Amino acid sequence: MHRRLGPLPIAVQLRVVCLLAVLAMILTVGRATRAEDWAAFLGPRGDGTSAETGVDPDRWNPHPPIVWTMPLGISYGGPAIVGRRLLQFDRFGDEERITCYDKETRQELWRWQAPVVYSDMFNYNNGPRCSPVVDDGLVFIYGVSGRLSCLELESGKLLWSKDTLAEYSVVPNFFGVASTPYVYGDKLLVMVGGSPPDKPVPPGRLELAKPDGSAIVAVDKQTGKEVYRLGDELASYSALTVRQIEGRPTGLAFLRGGLIAWDPDSGEQLFDFPWRAPMLESVNAAVPVTLGNRILLSEAYEVGSVLLEVKDSQPKVVWQDSGPRNSCKFRAHWSTPIVVDGFLYGCNGRNQPDSDFRCVRLSDGEVQWQQRQHERSSVTLIDGYLIVLGEYGRLELIKPNPKKLEVVAKCDLSEIADQTDGRPLLESPCWAAPVVADGCLYVRGDRRLVNFQLISPQ
Repeated sequence: MHRRLGPLPIAVQLRVVCLLAVLAMILTVGRATRAEDWAAFLGPRGDGTSAETGVDPDRWNPHPPIVWTMPLGISYGGPAIVGRRLLQFDRFGDEERITCYDKETRQELWRWQAPVVYSDMFNYNNGPRCSPVVDDGLVFIYGVSGRLSCLELESGKLLWSKDTLAEYSVVPNFFGVASTPYVYGDKLLVMVGGSPPDKPVPPGRLELAKPDGSAIVAVDKQTGKEVYRLGDELASYSALTVRQIEGRPTGLAFLRGGLIAWDPDSGEQLFDFPWRAPMLESVNAAVPVTLGNRILLSEAYEVGSVLLEVKDSQPKVVWQDSGPRNSCKFRAHWSTPIVVDGFLYGCNGRNQPDSDFRCVRLSDGEVQWQQRQHERSSVTLIDGYLIVLGEYGRLELIKPNPKKLEVVAKCDLSEIADQTDGRPLLESPCWAAPVVADGCLYVRGDRRLVNFQLISPQ
């Protein structure tokens, strides 16, 4: 015989309701930070950071569980991931192809491809350098030969396309087009760097090329129609970004000759700051790093880094390297460093012999420590850990610590055979930064994409 209880007192009922509400809020927040898309180069904030949580170093035995591997075409860029869709931009034969997959099953949902004519001057591969960008149901791709295209995410239908090299008389750069565009509101911001059409210059003869005010071109993302253009500079390999500087959105473009900052709404140029090694073949490739009103520019050839502080829309030097390169405090090549609690973590150096991973105090550039691996690497930040991918396949989980190098897990993916073909999981070059989306870690090498279960499913 069961005894029926009477109704709980009002005070107790209220406490139960409050406790259930708090629990629901915690669970909701947990889900919100648990899954995050990676829809553009360097992730949702454009700085190589993920807001997801739940990384467990004990799962690295010797690496997180492999979900699947996928063969790739020729390219350098990583995937974009939105919901269940994974988009990869590669070259197959004489065509550039954007392919949309179901990220769970690897089933191909659609593909779009177009002919491409490009041969690298320095014998690097001939595939795309830029990653896909997804926004508002649209997919944007920027090919190695300057074709800028927009497709429908759901179907892969081509909505518009334009040949920027022909339209803006761009003198082909040493390594092709490699600056991933940036979506800002209803605009797609694109690094173009054209020259006067009546003064043709042979490919690669950048010392003869003259800019014509089209360093950055903003187009309507729905139609591709030009909205504005600005900047007397040639293009580089650094992706465009928009940051809050002095309380306002500020476009930042690290172009061939240095930085241009502008109002992304109006196209008004705010300031410029020259920063480039004097040698003809030098390039600017890392994205500017910001902390508050401070901007770090860094290149790997001779001049190294400079930290600027912006006041009243004018840059002032806080500190700068002066060269030669062996005396520089930090020299980022194509990998963008990450700031954690006022300290910069990233790859320093131009080539393998002089490259290392280091920690630098951002405020004054003082080097805190160096990891002398003699290889270049890329870095992503998630849940208080740095995921570092070396160009030969070394994968490390590092705890940011300015006092010492703290590697908590590591493995060499070049020494692990893939079950599909017996070849190494990753083969050099591994130049794309690690991508994190919905608990999974995606890393790529020369011809393969590997998906790891970084965070245990809830």
